[in-house]
Amino acid sequence: MDGEIVVQDLELRSLIGFDGNPLNGLILHPDGVHLVYPLGTNIAAYNWHTKAQRFFEGHTNVISAVTVSTSGRYVGSGQVNYMGFRSPIIVWCFRTGQVVAKYESHKVRVESVAFSCCENFLISLGGVDDGSVIVYDIEKREVLCGSSSVKSTAGSATVLRPVHTRGECFVVAGDNILRLWTLNREQRNIQGLDGSFAKIKRKILCTVVDRLDEYAYCGTSTGDVMKIKLNFSADAAVVAPTNAPTLVSCFAKYPPAGCKNRRGVSAAAPAVELYSRGITALYLVADDGTMLVGSGDGVIELVKPKVRDGGHRGSGGSYSKPGSTRLATPTRPLLVAVKSANVDSSVTSIQLMDDGVVLVGTIDCELFAVRARDFEVTCLFTCHTSVVYDLAFPHGYSKVFATASKHDVRVWSVDTLQELLRITVRNFTCSGVLFSYDGAQIVTSWNDGNIRIFAPETGRLLYAINNCHNKGVSAIAMSKDGRKLLSGGGEGQVRVWQVDNLSGALQAVLKEHKGPVSSIDVHQLGHEAITASADGTCVVWDIVRFTRLSIMFSSTIFTSAKYHPNGAQLLTCGTNRYIGFWEALDGSLIREIEGSSASALNSLDVTPNGKYIVTGSSDQMVKVWLYNEGVPTHVGVGHAGVVTNVKVSPDGKFVVSTSADGGIFLWRFPHAADTTSPSSRCSSKSGGGGAGSLREQQTDRSRQLSLKKTLPARKENINVISKVQKVRTAADCNSGSTTAATSTVPGDGNAAEKAVDGSVKCLCRRGSTATCGRCDHDGTAGWKIKPFVR
Repeated sequence: MDGEIVVQDLELRSLIGFDGNPLNGLILHPDGVHLVYPLGTNIAAYNWHTKAQRFFEGHTNVISAVTVSTSGRYVGSGQVNYMGFRSPIIVWCFRTGQVVAKYESHKVRVESVAFSCCENFLISLGGVDDGSVIVYDIEKREVLCGSSSVKSTAGSATVLRPVHTRGECFVVAGDNILRLWTLNREQRNIQGLDGSFAKIKRKILCTVVDRLDEYAYCGTSTGDVMKIKLNFSADAAVVAPTNAPTLVSCFAKYPPAGCKNRRGVSAAAPAVELYSRGITALYLVADDGTMLVGSGDGVIELVKPKVRDGGHRGSGGSYSKPGSTRLATPTRPLLVAVKSANVDSSVTSIQLMDDGVVLVGTIDCELFAVRARDFEVTCLFTCHTSVVYDLAFPHGYSKVFATASKHDVRVWSVDTLQELLRITVRNFTCSGVLFSYDGAQIVTSWNDGNIRIFAPETGRLLYAINNCHNKGVSAIAMSKDGRKLLSGGGEGQVRVWQVDNLSGALQAVLKEHKGPVSSIDVHQLGHEAITASADGTCVVWDIVRFTRLSIMFSSTIFTSAKYHPNGAQLLTCGTNRYIGFWEALDGSLIREIEGSSASALNSLDVTPNGKYIVTGSSDQMVKVWLYNEGVPTHVGVGHAGVVTNVKVSPDGKFVVSTSADGGIFLWRFPHAADTTSPSSRCSSKSGGGGAGSLREQQTDRSRQLSLKKTLPARKENINVISKVQKVRTAADCNSGSTTAATSTVPGDGNAAEKAVDGSVKCLCRRGSTATCGRCDHDGTAGWKIKPFVR
């Protein structure tokens, strides 16, 4: 049909962060250049040299397992699905990104996937609800065979590892189980041999197999390593093992030489030192047993076996001395830590690059580079691990944006996709974030009822407005002149605050809503504002006389309300799935269009030119709409959680969306960027007299002069933030001030360092007070991170 608009796919530009929850989810491609990792429903291939990303798309829910074939030809992954449904497994061609094969055999969840060393088969392991292992023939595009992966005397299996020289064999391990499987292709079945652990009970969390398929090393939740002999024949042509896998020993680190109790008195050293919270990741460096160990408490160590004197302890374990009441342990000391570092969260992936850089992925969705020479830690990627509640751009500046989540507020660089600033308030949730119009402040709202204003470069707390709302602050907005701050609370009140550089004073309390305030938007002229509430009403307020101008009712829970750039119309969205167009003058409904076929609309934004609308909904979709026609033009699919926020960049070139799983997606805006604002029916000069404006300027000048001694030497601004800095700041949530611990924060333009409140640390030398190897840490060159040299 002529004139019909065809809905196209919204092009994904880049992702921020990676999902660290899948075991061994971070994989170094055999070419040594690309990193493969999941995020949301996509798998990203990150080029280490060019910093470019490309994506493998096709999943419909959270990716739970990912793998790369031995030669790097294929990429395989499995996902989580809803109860009662089967989870798809997809095989891609790495070079072209095309889907090679797709099948559904497991129920609810795919626990792990792996390619055989010959790349002819893909082995997949189901989760607790499935309990099966499936072998898929890639060439014939069919499921070859399958079998149950559990036994009655053990728990569920969660670890899958192929061997290196026999394409028909692989290892499955888990809770008190290790089974070596052998595939018979002609008979289309697999046979398993259970490993013998005697009376030892262990839950295996990770497994690696040596290059010759002689031994398997298993990290356990106890904190030790099990060494298991696979009993393969010396002839590689013989596929089946000669005997069942046999436990050689359980070993861990040697205990420290001198131990003291709490009173400082020397105490007997323990027989062996176990890893706290278990061993969650292993990487075998050499066949002699040298390996990289990652633990649940964030410790990453390079360990190697120590040659022991004969007769010191029996090979079966560590035994207590005669007359001692200490229980015997089957774990014996063997490992010696050569180098050690800490990444502060559970390690889920370890990869070693050719140039001596160890890549470490954690469960907190952070990616670290550890230099093998001295184990210096550098943070490469970070990501939110919980719901992102708000998203904001500075006015007229598209290089950075801020996100609000549980415990913290983060500022991100669009160019480098790096976290520039993190402001942490422990045990509280940030419900809203915005930048002041001049870019000199980051204004945040929290569920403890306080509003905190921070400096945009260092994250230093400027001031706080305490006890703003009884049930927490749920939404905030600020006028262009930066003098009026509006806040909405969980009790339904809207409060107007008069703010300056150091404090905020209450001007008015507006009572109309009966439910939590979900959204506030201030008119571009600053004389009125619209508030949306969960009680099904939107109210337009006069924030000069503090009166209600109009009210809009609907059978929905309003989630967002916006002014059109020309100020003539209002846009709303909510749980009724409709986008509402309202007359700004009297609040009358103009029209409604269906924004989603089945799910609530959680966020909406308008482009600077007012020609397009962007919406995010609970069906995990981002849509671009034509404003006048009211029809969608592009749809973006990729989030693994509910889309919570969408924002168009001030330059109109891309769209940023956030989701409930912490993902941040940058989409390329499909239409030509035009940031020219539409003509407004209100003049920006209305209400402003020449003499009055002159008096206001004189008053502002007098106020600035009077506060000159209390203000910093250089006023911070988000427009001049370094795109490669990495600063973390901790704020005290109880007193409204920063923590008592102070640290030096250079970069204020002065030659001398100035101590400010707030715990700020550089990620490349964590907790160090000495001169940093990557940062100009002497206070004269500013806070700028040098490029990481691999």
